[in-house]
Amino acid sequence: MAQPLIKKDDDRDEEADYSPFPGIEKGAVLQEARVFHDPQLDPRKCSQVITKLLYLLNQGETFIKVEATEVFFAVTKLFQSKDTGLRLMVYLIIKELSPSSDEVIIVTSSLMKDMNSKTDMYRANAIRVLCRITEGALLTQIERYLKQAIVDKNPVVASAALVSGIHLLQVTNPEIVRRWSNEVQEAVQSRAGLVQFHALALLHQIRQNDRLAVSKLVTSLTRGAVRSPLAQCLLIRYTSQVSAFSVEVIRESGTNIQAGDRPFYDFLEGCLRHKAEMVIFEAAGVITELSGVTSRELTPAITVLQLFLSSSKPVLRFAAVRTLSKVAMTHPMAVTNCNIDMESLISDQNRSIATLAITTLLKTGNESSVDRLMKQITNFMSDIADEFKIVVVEAIRSLCIKFPLKYRSLMNFLSNILREEGGFEYKKSIVDSIVILIRDIPDAKESGLLHLCEFIEDCEFTYLSTQILHFLGIEGPKTPDPSKYIRYIYNRVILENATVRAAAVVTLARFSNEVDQLKPHILVLLKRCLFDSDDEVRDRATILLNEKDKDFLFGSLDVPLVNLEARLKNYEPSEEPFDINSVSKEVKFQPLAEKKAPGKKPTGLAASAVPSSGSSAPFELTEAETEYAVNVVKHIFYEHIVFQYNCNNTIPEQLLENVAVIVDASDAEEFNEVASKPLKSLPFDVTGQTFVSFQKPRGVPAAGKFSNTLTFIVKEVQALLISLAFCVPEEVDPSTGEAEEDGVEDEYHLEGLDVVVSDYMLKVGVSNFRNAWESMGSDCERVDEYDLGTRESLAGTVNDAINLLGMQPCEGTEVVANNSRSHTCLLSGLFIGEVKVLVRLQFGLDQSRNVAMKLAVRSEDEAVSDLIHEIVASG
Repeated sequence: MAQPLIKKDDDRDEEADYSPFPGIEKGAVLQEARVFHDPQLDPRKCSQVITKLLYLLNQGETFIKVEATEVFFAVTKLFQSKDTGLRLMVYLIIKELSPSSDEVIIVTSSLMKDMNSKTDMYRANAIRVLCRITEGALLTQIERYLKQAIVDKNPVVASAALVSGIHLLQVTNPEIVRRWSNEVQEAVQSRAGLVQFHALALLHQIRQNDRLAVSKLVTSLTRGAVRSPLAQCLLIRYTSQVSAFSVEVIRESGTNIQAGDRPFYDFLEGCLRHKAEMVIFEAAGVITELSGVTSRELTPAITVLQLFLSSSKPVLRFAAVRTLSKVAMTHPMAVTNCNIDMESLISDQNRSIATLAITTLLKTGNESSVDRLMKQITNFMSDIADEFKIVVVEAIRSLCIKFPLKYRSLMNFLSNILREEGGFEYKKSIVDSIVILIRDIPDAKESGLLHLCEFIEDCEFTYLSTQILHFLGIEGPKTPDPSKYIRYIYNRVILENATVRAAAVVTLARFSNEVDQLKPHILVLLKRCLFDSDDEVRDRATILLNEKDKDFLFGSLDVPLVNLEARLKNYEPSEEPFDINSVSKEVKFQPLAEKKAPGKKPTGLAASAVPSSGSSAPFELTEAETEYAVNVVKHIFYEHIVFQYNCNNTIPEQLLENVAVIVDASDAEEFNEVASKPLKSLPFDVTGQTFVSFQKPRGVPAAGKFSNTLTFIVKEVQALLISLAFCVPEEVDPSTGEAEEDGVEDEYHLEGLDVVVSDYMLKVGVSNFRNAWESMGSDCERVDEYDLGTRESLAGTVNDAINLLGMQPCEGTEVVANNSRSHTCLLSGLFIGEVKVLVRLQFGLDQSRNVAMKLAVRSEDEAVSDLIHEIVASG
């Protein structure tokens, strides 16, 4: 039954990728807009061009001021045409272009003429456009016409004036709209439903800051006849607000609300008998959400919602079951009368309705109905998506906590669905539920832990495996028979990846530390972990086998984390191990003024104390499969740049000592070398780091080229050890052999390294790009177009542009749809850690695969905006 729904979603996805104008380009459309100047206007062709312009605007295309002005003046000439369809398109394009105040004057006369036209359609749309584009004094001139339009006999005109009033009240000129109260009050009594709806909405907004006025408005309308169902729904919402305020005042006076004394309750109950379904549902929803509502007050609303459960309309069934689901959280007993009707909805074709029905039943069911519900849910779970399954799992968890004696059947159900196919979030919700049940229901601990142990035998999610192993280490030793869990844990050491193996080693050590009977056996298993292929696993096993470290690992940490972090940062690898006792137990607070003292300027590698502008990705300086593998990471600071060279020795017979990189900065005049840190020793197949620090002008995006030469002392390694057991030569890792005392100095030329302007860009995303773009303003905006030539694909071009600028893609715009011929990419970042930069890239691909790009940059500094364009022009 779920297949048709899935197919419908697929069709919708295909429609989302469909473009009515494939390969549309702004330049070509602007050329087509010249038809607006023809002496003999073709209404059909002009409408098509306006449609394309509207499409571009709604796709995020921006028109520079010159382009927008040209289009606007060309569109004004279309007022000469008498074609009704074209006139409507003209209204739309004028609203979207939002002309400036000096341009509005040109079109005002034509719109005012249309506002007094005999054609009602012209009048209504002219009012909407005028109110959208006019401000201040010009709006005062047409106020008289707007007042007349509000009480116009034609409902379309009156509704247009009222909607325009709502827009003006919220956005531009609230004082002018407040003077229309008498006309709006008259429109509330209109026989036209839409006019009454808009008039009530506008009147409430005018008076919303005056609670007494709103109360009088609601009181008068609840006694009268509101004909429009939409207006009636609005009135019900306003009644709810007034009622909530009245109840609050009554409670503050110390008086208890008695049944039947709630303000406006009779009106809400009367709306439950309205002929419009939307009014009935609105009233029922408001009654269920009343503060301190009683079961007696809920009964009428529950009754009508129960009738909606058997409706033939899916939207009514969904609305009813969703409202009942909310009520069940606070008043489960009030919903029990609907259980029979909701059980029939478990098999509903709409999976959303079925999910809400089953979760509501789980909230309202009693202990005797749990087993019956579990049987129905078992068949139901296979037909729904993971997002619905998660809702059901959470409802079952709540039910189990509510009826702890039923934990066996509910725990078995959770364990069964845990073995079925499903995504990460679904599996995580089940695991979390079992963990909560184990903690809250002591009797469920052993069976729950065994279910989790069985799950990790076939678990494909590393995060869940490590989470369960950690939980086993805490709860497992407290059970009567902890030995039965050891097999499951050690299986993870044998069969899983390094991350899970490391977690399993710690869990075994916890059992060894807390269960003395198992300690000798677990120590044997931990010793086997010393030969693991992963460094982390071996290191953990080594530490955990040391009795002295166990109190530190499994006990409480008695030193401040800040002090420990600072001590570890200052620790340099040496023959002496790190001593935890050397960490101070006193917390030292540094005054803020001392942190920001400008007098001391760090030099050399101490510049790491200054806030960084980011680090680059590793850049390879050697080709693959060469004797030595070296890559570099650039760390950018305000006054310094640090090159971190990652070196790897790939020759088994050699040991490298005193490894350093000599950097020639003759082509980088603004950089001065201030410090370097060589690498003492580099055995075979071990990666080590050497650093070189350069000073540069503070806050300046200095660029330059650097030549690199790797220097070192080569020593031959004796790669032969004698087996003590049989005195037979064995092949061993050459890095464990002994090196000769004498060595030979040598050097190895590396690839050159460039520092470019984009290296100073820190990737920082924004949650809402459009708001950030508009709030940035256009004062420092720079816009230009570039011809990128022939490219293989649009997706590759977008990726190259992102890498060139080094900025953070926003809102998923780095992904280009298949076969797309146009794309917009949004980027953000901080330049030299301080200046916010936003970039909008628009790409177009023509038939010959030539790519054109429009680059719009906004920043807090116009020099930065120009610099971004220079990066693109030179890239």
